[in-house]
Amino acid sequence: MEHRLQDLEKSLGIGSDDVRMIGIKGMGGAGKTTLARATFDRLSDDFEAKIFVDDVRENSKALLSGGLLSLQIKILSKLLNYDGNHISSVHEGTNMMKTKLRGRKVLVVLDDVDHKDQLEALAGDLNWFKSGSRIIITTRDEQVLIAHRVNLIHDVNLLSAKEAIGLFSRHAFGKDIPVQEYEKQSLQVVRYAAGLPLTIKVLGSFLCGKDKPEWIDALARLKTIPLKETLEKLELSFKNLEDDYKEIFLDIACFLKGRSVKDAIEILESCGFHAINGLRVLKQRSLITYNESGFTVFLSMHDHIEEMGRNIVRHLHPDEPNKHSRLWIQEEIEDVLGNDLGTEATRGIKLRLTPEVVFKGLGNMKKLRFLLVNWWDDDKNSRHIKLDRNDPVRIDDVSQYLPNSLRYLWWRDYPHWCLPKTFQANNLVTLNMSCSRIEQLWVEETVKKLKSIHLCSTKLRTLDLGLTPNLVKLVLQSCNDLVELHVPVGSLKRLVHLELFDCKRLKSFSFIKDLESLEVLTLGMLHLEEFPDIFPSHSNSSLRLLRFDFSNIENLPSSIENLRKLCSLSLTFCTKLKCLPESICSLQHLTALDLGICGIEKLPEDFGELECLEWLNLSNTKIKHFPDSICKLKNLKTLFLEGCEDSQLPEDFGQFESLNKLSLRSSKIRDIPSSILKLKHIQELDLSKCSKLKQLPENLGDLECLVKLNLTHAPISHLPDSISSLEGLEIIGYEGGIDPNALISQEQQRITRVPKRKNTNIEATTSDTVVNESQPMDLNEQMVDQASMACHAGAKRSYNLRNMLKFISPIS
Repeated sequence: MEHRLQDLEKSLGIGSDDVRMIGIKGMGGAGKTTLARATFDRLSDDFEAKIFVDDVRENSKALLSGGLLSLQIKILSKLLNYDGNHISSVHEGTNMMKTKLRGRKVLVVLDDVDHKDQLEALAGDLNWFKSGSRIIITTRDEQVLIAHRVNLIHDVNLLSAKEAIGLFSRHAFGKDIPVQEYEKQSLQVVRYAAGLPLTIKVLGSFLCGKDKPEWIDALARLKTIPLKETLEKLELSFKNLEDDYKEIFLDIACFLKGRSVKDAIEILESCGFHAINGLRVLKQRSLITYNESGFTVFLSMHDHIEEMGRNIVRHLHPDEPNKHSRLWIQEEIEDVLGNDLGTEATRGIKLRLTPEVVFKGLGNMKKLRFLLVNWWDDDKNSRHIKLDRNDPVRIDDVSQYLPNSLRYLWWRDYPHWCLPKTFQANNLVTLNMSCSRIEQLWVEETVKKLKSIHLCSTKLRTLDLGLTPNLVKLVLQSCNDLVELHVPVGSLKRLVHLELFDCKRLKSFSFIKDLESLEVLTLGMLHLEEFPDIFPSHSNSSLRLLRFDFSNIENLPSSIENLRKLCSLSLTFCTKLKCLPESICSLQHLTALDLGICGIEKLPEDFGELECLEWLNLSNTKIKHFPDSICKLKNLKTLFLEGCEDSQLPEDFGQFESLNKLSLRSSKIRDIPSSILKLKHIQELDLSKCSKLKQLPENLGDLECLVKLNLTHAPISHLPDSISSLEGLEIIGYEGGIDPNALISQEQQRITRVPKRKNTNIEATTSDTVVNESQPMDLNEQMVDQASMACHAGAKRSYNLRNMLKFISPIS
C-alpha cells in the first residue's frame, strides 16, 4: 500500500488550510475501500473529528434504516456529538450539516457513492467544512465526481504481478512468498486474477489449507465456472446502467473487446445505439478502458468484467445457447445452425466460416442485429480463413438465409458474386465485405437506411450510388476491377467519407466536386498524369482531409484555394510534383501538411501565411533552400526535415516558438544554429544519422523541456557540459565518452545507451496522439488507415510500413 498511500497523500495536502474533496475511482474489487481505509487510519490523528461512512450506496437506499437521513444523523453524531432527534427530513439534515460542520476540522470518508444526490446530502460543498478538512469519496462512477465538481480524482491501479503474488501468498500461506510445492498453481491464480485484489484474496482464503489435488481441481473449475463472489461484486456496476448502456456493455464483452474504438462505434451506431455517449459512460463506470497502440485506440476490459458480461448472457440458459442473446463460441454456433435451432432471442453472432457451418438456422433468427463472419479473431492463426471451393459445404446455399433484420453485416471473404436475392436489406446500416468475390450489389432496389459500405479488394465492377441516398461513408480501396461509379445528379448529399485509393481503372472523378457534405477524401495510387477535376468552383467546400499519395501528377491546381476548411493534406510519394501553387497559402485552417518523399524543390514564398499549421513533413524532398517566411509558423508543433538536402537551417529557426518535436534524421546539416536554443517548448530532437554534424551547441542545456535526444550514428564526439542541467533527459545512441565531471550521475540523468541496430530502418519517428474520449474516431486514424492500405497495395515497391508511418504521423 505504501506508494499508493504516498500518491494519495500528495493530493490530500495535509497541513494546508484549504478544504479538499478527493475522489478515488476504479472497478469493483480493485481496492478503493482498502486504500481509503488505510489513508483514514494513517491520517485520522491530524483532525479534530473523523468518520468513515461505509457502503453509502446501499445504506442510502435502505428504507428501514432511514436511508440518507440516517447517514446524515450518523455523520453529525460522530463529528459533533449531535443526537439528531430534531431532524425529520433530508432537507433539514442538509441545512444542519451546512451550518454545524464549519466549526471542526474533520476527515470524512464516503465509501461506495453511486449518485450525485448522496454527495449533495452528505458533503454538498467545500464551504460546509472548516479549513483544513478533507473529504475522500470512493466510487465506481467517475461522472458522480465530475458532476459534484470534484477536481482531484485518483484511479486505483491494479496490482502488479509481484504485488499480486505477495498478497495471494499472505492469504494462502500466511507469508509473502508461495510455498515451493505450490508455486506453479500460485502463478496460475495470479494470472487468472489479472491484478484484481478481490479475486486474489478470495482465492487465497479459499485455497488456504487445501491439498494439491484440491488446488488443481479448483483452478480447472475456474476455466468454465467464474468465481461467484467476484462476479457479484462486479455486477453491481452493470445493474445500475440504463438499458441501452447494458446492451452496449454486453456487445463489448461478447464481441468487441480488443477491437478499435472506431470499429466499435460503427457497429453500435448501426444497431441504433448512441455509441459515443455510451462508451463514455462505461469508461466512467470503470467497466471499459481505452488502450493506445501506435496510432489506433482500442477498447479494453478487465478479464473478469468480460467474464461477468458473458456470464450474464449465458446464466439463464447455460445449456441452451440457442436462447442466448449473443453467440460467439464456434462449437455452439455450429450446433445451433446445423440443427436449425435458431430463435428470435439471438441479437448478434460472431463466427468463422468452416465446412461445419450450415446457415439454415439463421432463418429463424428474426431479430438478429449483426452478423460477423470471419471477423478478426483473437486467434492469429484463424485470421485469414477462406472457404475453399473443394470444401464439402454447398457454397451456393451458404448465404440465402440472411435475416432481413440485419443492421450490420461483416463478411470477409464472402464467396459469391452478389448478395442473395432473398435478402431484403431494408434495415441494413453498414455493409462490410472486404476481400470478397462480390461483383455487384443491388439492382433497382433502393436501400434507404444504408450509411456505410466497405468493399475493399473486391471484384466490384460497377456501383449505382443512386440506390443509396443516405450513404455517409464509402470505402472502395484496391478495387482493381471497378470501372464506373454511377452517381446521379443531386445524390449522395450526405456522403462525408470517400476512399478510392488504388482504384486504377476508375477514370471519372468529376462527381466528387458536387458532394457538398464531403469531409474526408482519399484518392491515392491512381497513376494519374493530371490532377482530376474534383475541386468545386466555390469556396464553400466542406472537405477537411485530402490524401493524394503515390500519384504521378506534376502540378496541383490553383483551385485548391477553394478548400477553405481543409485541415489535413497529404501528397506523399508524389515524386513528379515539383512545386506547390501559391494559392495553397490561403488555406487558413490547414493544420497538417505531408510532403514526405515528394519531388518538391521549393516552397511558395508566402508559405509562412499558413498560420494554423501544426504538423509539417518535408522529409526526403528536394528542397535546398527554405523561404524566409517559413519561420512565421508560430503554431508549428511537429517538424520533420529528415533527409533534407539543405546543409543549413534558417537562422531564424528559433521563431518556431511552439515547436515540441523536431526530426533532422539523415539530413546534411553541418551546424545547428544558435537560434534553436530559443525553442523553449521542444521535447524531442532527432539528430540520428546526421553524418556531417560534428558537435552540439554548448548551451544545449537551455532547452529546458528537452526529454529525448537521438544521436544514433551521428559523429558527435562529446556532450556539452550544459546538458547536465536537463534532469530526466533520455539520450539515445550516444557512443562517445561521458565525462563524469561534466554530467551528474547517469542514474539521475537517465542516459540510455542504445547499441547499434543492424537495421536502423525500423526506428519510426511518430508524434504523440491525444485521444478525445467524446469523439474517439478522428482524422488521426484515417491517416494511418490509409498508410496501411498504401503499403499493402504497394508492396512491390518494398516500402516498410513503419518507415512510411513516420511520414504520416497524425497531429494532436
